Amino acid sequence: MASSRSVVLRVLVAVAVVAAAGAPRLAVADSPPLQDICVADLRAATAVDGFPCKPTASVVSDDFFCDAIVQAPSTSNPFGVNSTRATVSAFPGLNTLGLSITRTDLAPGGLNPPHSHPRASELVLVLSGEVMVGFTTAANRLFSKVVREKELFVVPRGLQHFQLNVGAGNASFVAMFDSQSPGLVTPTFALFATQPAMPMEVLAKTFLMDEDEVGAIKSKFAGF
Repeated sequence: MASSRSVVLRVLVAVAVVAAAGAPRLAVADSPPLQDICVADLRAATAVDGFPCKPTASVVSDDFFCDAIVQAPSTSNPFGVNSTRATVSAFPGLNTLGLSITRTDLAPGGLNPPHSHPRASELVLVLSGEVMVGFTTAANRLFSKVVREKELFVVPRGLQHFQLNVGAGNASFVAMFDSQSPGLVTPTFALFATQPAMPMEVLAKTFLMDEDEVGAIKSKFAGF
């Protein structure tokens, strides 16, 4: 008969295994910090997953301040959109804190094309105008809603989503992320503007087009 100590040990091991298996579902986007502050040393020669910390003695108050999203950027481009990102690369004080923010401005009819953030969920707060925000799931179901000033819409992590200005004037919103570096994948660019180029056969078969039709589409993304 097993001793009570061995039974307890087996139970503890089983609990540890179950907890480890469930951990990825409970974890936040970024690992929690191990110290009070870890301002990113953007000039560090050592490459890590994220950024190493600046020496504490060289940290100043401005490391925790950023005015990157104050000014409205130009939306003079084919999509009528411009995004100003305050991620850790532009805001070193965010390092290890697991959050970042982006300001997006949309001209009338402007579109923030379908894209995804592989490392973060997104919380959209409309500052002005009327913005249709939508995302699609793995089951190809679309969820969308017109979001107005001071209203919120959340996009789950990694899902394709878009923002479209459906109002009469300009629109703007901020997007908050649970990652200091949420990442950005835009399928149109990932397919038609890669370096080196995606094989023509892959694109033609994917979109059920001939190569001339694919070439015409690729030409529209040559400048991106």
